[in-house]
Amino acid sequence: MHQTPLINFHRQAGARLVEFAGWQMPLLYTGILEEHQHTRKHASAFDVSHMGRVEFRGPDAAALLEKLCTRRMGDAAVGVSRYTHMCRTDGGILDDVIVSRLEDRWLVVCNASNREKLLAWWGRQRAGCNVEIDDTTFDTAMVAIQGPEAVETLDKLLPLTVSDLKRYRCKAGQMLGASYFVARSGYTGEDGVEIIIPAAYAEPAARMLVERSAEIGRPIKPAGLGARDTLRTEAGMPLYGHELSEEWDPITAGQEWAVSLDKDFIGRDALARVRAEGPKKRLVGMEVEGKRTPRPGAPILAGGEPVGVVSSGVNSPSLGKVIAMGFVPPALSQPGTPLEIDLRSSRVTASVVRLPFYERGR
Repeated sequence: MHQTPLINFHRQAGARLVEFAGWQMPLLYTGILEEHQHTRKHASAFDVSHMGRVEFRGPDAAALLEKLCTRRMGDAAVGVSRYTHMCRTDGGILDDVIVSRLEDRWLVVCNASNREKLLAWWGRQRAGCNVEIDDTTFDTAMVAIQGPEAVETLDKLLPLTVSDLKRYRCKAGQMLGASYFVARSGYTGEDGVEIIIPAAYAEPAARMLVERSAEIGRPIKPAGLGARDTLRTEAGMPLYGHELSEEWDPITAGQEWAVSLDKDFIGRDALARVRAEGPKKRLVGMEVEGKRTPRPGAPILAGGEPVGVVSSGVNSPSLGKVIAMGFVPPALSQPGTPLEIDLRSSRVTASVVRLPFYERGR
């Protein structure tokens, strides 16, 4: 099992460690509810070093990424990050990634569970291209600082400014003798940044952020995978293996905005057919009656008949109710549509609602 450069930090902070995508990761420190609420109100630090970090360099790097990505990449200016999918020829989603353009390279951040699969796939697709692909995952650490106080607090603590970055903008450089990459992005529905630094600097940097932020009365506290999941679900953000899969396409998954059919890419023809014919299922949000949380794979019923499955479900700390996402036929995807979810021992009523469940400032 892999360990992140912050493993000792997690242990000393009292984290409950679990296996996740082949990595030993913190599930929680003080509790999911407390960590969730601190992120929504203040700022939290999430170790996301398990995610893949792969650099593309060379004259053909832009052209290769244009071929691999569902979203247009070639026109991205230096300092731009874009969320996109990478698909099979049949439109099945290999992964959702963030691609960032830097002065001398491109950075692709992918899901931990898909890194090895993607490295092999990229290796096949690069044939005949003048491109170097460098996996820096084990040489670096990646931390997401998320919450309404995150950017202002980091401006006070770091020897660089992050508030000058707009959403999905990035920059790289040298700081205190070490290289860094920072992007204004995240996976919680809050403002914040994601920072990549060399692995050797990760633990002292994490301790500095936690200690100094507390000293100035703006504590950045560590948070684990549990809070990350409740936060992203409230924000209606998809998780690979739940809302995203090789078994279906980005349009079915509600991510049509990340598909540029006016360019060529692997899977384009299949996605064009889905758009022309309409998807057979759609991803929806649901508010669920009662206190029981539907698990992924739970059948969704309409008129007593199975019509779809739950992809994610949580007890929402921000909303004080049970919420879920899942796939249903388009005719049942309108807000207000009544449904049921089979929890094996009983059935609970649910109602389709608009995504996201939670938005900043709403």
